[in-house]
Amino acid sequence: MRKQFNRVCCSLLLALFLLPVSSTAKVIAPDTPLSEPVSSGLGGRTLVVEEITATWCPSCAEIDPELAGVADGHGSRIALLALHPSDGEDAFQPAASQHRIDRLLLTKNVDAFSTPTFVVEGGVPRVGYDAWTDVQRDILDTELRRQSTSELEFLVQQTSERLEASIQQANLKAEQNDQLTFLVLQHHKPMPDGFAHPGGPHRDRVVVGIAECHLATGNITFASNVTAKVGLDGCASSFAIEFDEPDAWSVVLIHETATDALQAGQPVETFGAVELAKRERSSDDTTQSVAPWVIGGLSILSLMAIARKK
Repeated sequence: MRKQFNRVCCSLLLALFLLPVSSTAKVIAPDTPLSEPVSSGLGGRTLVVEEITATWCPSCAEIDPELAGVADGHGSRIALLALHPSDGEDAFQPAASQHRIDRLLLTKNVDAFSTPTFVVEGGVPRVGYDAWTDVQRDILDTELRRQSTSELEFLVQQTSERLEASIQQANLKAEQNDQLTFLVLQHHKPMPDGFAHPGGPHRDRVVVGIAECHLATGNITFASNVTAKVGLDGCASSFAIEFDEPDAWSVVLIHETATDALQAGQPVETFGAVELAKRERSSDDTTQSVAPWVIGGLSILSLMAIARKK
């Protein structure tokens, strides 16, 4: 029995050794000039965590300020997206958010989501204020399963009146039935007048813009609140969007299963993601970047203690 537990301990240790150490997410200060291109850096291991939320939801309003710090605490491990529905009641109702919610509905045997609901990489929906423990477990499990990712990099630069995000390089795992997706998030989005909804005067990480580029066809298949374009070289080389600049924002680039493939029944998969943000930091992002090592270390110690008792 002791040998069996020792083997488990060694397997856990090996898995943690192979797990990449999380680096700081690329965040630039709000006063950074963008007259010259700013790079997201070459990445791909960032996990996409989508939260279905609403401005009228009391528990969502309670958890929203905490999640900004949680996102920073995870560094580049996650890109946390807030999806607000077009339900006639939400104060924002961006079409980009509803499109992502509709996409998630294609992957689940459900007709609607409760709020708040968290989904890691299109996986099992985790519902409620207290669901973050399960979300953390999903993040760690996904990191341990993931063997390799696409490598992605994009640039953001000021144009005459707007900002442009454009592909710098994309070393992709696959290009069949996949798409590249640009998402624009607005941080500290102000609540409009006339809405007596719970919580503070702002909401964070609101998905306000989106564009999808189908890798097989080289076409823009969906765009909302951005101007999207792709050249003759295809999505992986010449996909770009222009968008109006909020006071604080993030741009996320994702390589994922194409929406039409999901409609045809293909399983959801995210092959890589990278994020660039222009905003104030919410917290020190070094705290939780070592969380997998802490969790793994505690697991190993627990198993070794059990083995000794055996």
